[in-house]
Amino acid sequence: MARVVFTPQLRRFTETPEVDTKSVVLREALEAAFVVNPRLRGYVLDDQAHVRANVVIFIDGVRCDDRRRLDQALRPDSTVHVLQALSGG
Repeated sequence: MARVVFTPQLRRFTETPEVDTKSVVLREALEAAFVVNPRLRGYVLDDQAHVRANVVIFIDGVRCDDRRRLDQALRPDSTVHVLQALSGG
């Protein structure tokens, strides 16, 4: 099963469960995590269901650049990392 993992920085705001899912695309995997903690949706997606500007998603170590459709394919052994994008210097 694919695994969705959230960055520790999000734990400051809400519970961030690691979720194993049979989802075959990214959006479905994220939805599986939102079922476990609905508050997480607002930290990851905006009001149009697009990935927020301050969030970055990687699938198997590759950054997802499409922030709207979220239809990237997942393998059964994929790992999805959802991170808060950090800036500063």
